[in-house]
Amino acid sequence: MRSHSIFIFLSLAFLLTQCYAQNSPNNLPQVQNEAFNQELKRLLSFSVPLVGVDELATIQKKAVLLDARAEEEYQTAHIPGARFVGYEQLQLDEVFKLPKDTTIVVYCSVGYRSERVAEKLKAAGFQKVYNLYGGIFEWANKGFPLEDAAKRPTNQLHTYNKRWSKWVENPQIKKQW
Repeated sequence: MRSHSIFIFLSLAFLLTQCYAQNSPNNLPQVQNEAFNQELKRLLSFSVPLVGVDELATIQKKAVLLDARAEEEYQTAHIPGARFVGYEQLQLDEVFKLPKDTTIVVYCSVGYRSERVAEKLKAAGFQKVYNLYGGIFEWANKGFPLEDAAKRPTNQLHTYNKRWSKWVENPQIKKQW
């Protein structure tokens, strides 16, 4: 019995170490602006695995993308193919119908709201849930495509409010709040 308990303890310790190593502040996906990176380190708890925007661009068609922003933000612009789930009033009924091994990437403006939603999905048993590091702001900063509510390409982006808009540095993006 004692050896069984030790095995369980060591297994849990290993898993926790792996989760910490994956999400440790020294092992993060990159954002272009170091000040933005520092803000993200302050905001996030690193409770779910992260994916960077460059990596998302390569797996985008294989993952389910969930937008955890307000509907007005989503309607203005979102990552092509993303599903709106919101944040204040989560709309996850359709998501809960997906197989538990579906790769899911949740994003918001910078990653704070999406981290909370991703935590809920992990708690519901989803195994491959990721938070987009730097959110849609970093996606736009790197020049990846955005689409509006009618699925047309757009260069407009709802930046939540004026204070947060400073993190969108791509001059081709028209910011609104």
